[in-house]
Amino acid sequence: MKAILAGFLLILYSAAAEDTWSKVKALKSGTEIRVFQAGAKEPLVGKIDEADDERIVLALKNEQKAVAKADVERLEARPTGGRPVTKTSSVKREDPSAELAKPKVPVPGSSATPALSSSSSSVTFGNKPGFELVYRKGMK
Repeated sequence: MKAILAGFLLILYSAAAEDTWSKVKALKSGTEIRVFQAGAKEPLVGKIDEADDERIVLALKNEQKAVAKADVERLEARPTGGRPVTKTSSVKREDPSAELAKPKVPVPGSSATPALSSSSSSVTFGNKPGFELVYRKGMK
């Protein structure tokens, strides 16, 4: 009786583990991921190429690397979406009457009048979103 119960619990546990790996298989190709392997000091950081029931294939800087599911201790993915972008612009206009009161210095070879306004603009890109846990060995 105990053997049947233990077998049932093992099947139930493996089915729960497969559900978490299905999240890995559902990641879109090109998603930035971080793979922590058993016994490795540093994680692999790259973009997912493909994933199936036995392995995951990553596109690293200059190569592709396949990692067996059994060797993956933890997998994290960076959420898709762009970085937050902030755009700023400003326009400075001078009073034309104040401009007339200023002494004008002629520019040799030019008949242009000095500008009465100036503008500037800038674009700031925010930080990438952090990695989020997708899979952990033994996670339910």
